[in-house]
Amino acid sequence: MARTIAVSGSASGIGQALASMLRDAGDTVIGIDLRDADVRADLGGPEGRSRAVAEVLDLSGGTLDAVVACAGVSDFTVLPVKVNYFGAVALLDGLRPALARAAAPRAAVVGSIAGTHPVDEAVVRACLDGDEAAALRAAAKVVEAGAGSQTYSSSKSALAQWLRRACVTPEWAGAGIPLNAIAPGVVRTPMTEPLFADEAMFQIMNEAVPMPLNGYADAEVIAEALRWLISPVNTHMTGQVIYVDGGAEPALRDPGVF
Repeated sequence: MARTIAVSGSASGIGQALASMLRDAGDTVIGIDLRDADVRADLGGPEGRSRAVAEVLDLSGGTLDAVVACAGVSDFTVLPVKVNYFGAVALLDGLRPALARAAAPRAAVVGSIAGTHPVDEAVVRACLDGDEAAALRAAAKVVEAGAGSQTYSSSKSALAQWLRRACVTPEWAGAGIPLNAIAPGVVRTPMTEPLFADEAMFQIMNEAVPMPLNGYADAEVIAEALRWLISPVNTHMTGQVIYVDGGAEPALRDPGVF
């Protein structure tokens, strides 16, 4: 049976690959992105988030079978906090009532192996407190201190922690909505292409994210994993951050962490 699925970040990378797969399977996809999408909205601010939710609800008729938050940025600025965390959470929370109306609703987000890297605790704490202004102030301090990469890792760590808190609540598990994440390693997308083109950054990337199994992934690899997570056959998995990273996570972390 065809399903109606909202996908943010649908104009490129993982989101585009997933949207294409779902459409090929006969599903109706409502794409959300800055451009080239059914819903054109900037998830980096409250107005864009509200518009995205309202337009998706209008296009879907108020019922959604799945929502996938793929939209993300990797800038060494405060932007990852705006888009990767607050944008994703606002989208999922805003569309949750539409999911609850479906027979077999599912939700997923795109995390990152970077969520296991060093983070700024003040940024993470403010995100989880839902205080965007405080999170942005903390992120600005991180950038000023020359540790801008931690705004990205902090946004992804906070997103994973939010997911694990939210997934078992009455609003999610109680409503029969599994909520999970795929955390990729390095994926070849328009967002990462500059890293491959810069020899110094390429070396840093190799050291930061070792991928002993089959190396870098194409976007379709991550999209396939997401497609299973939001399929009706996934009836009992929730709150899980699944690393599709060529072995980067076990290579980087102590075997006792699982």
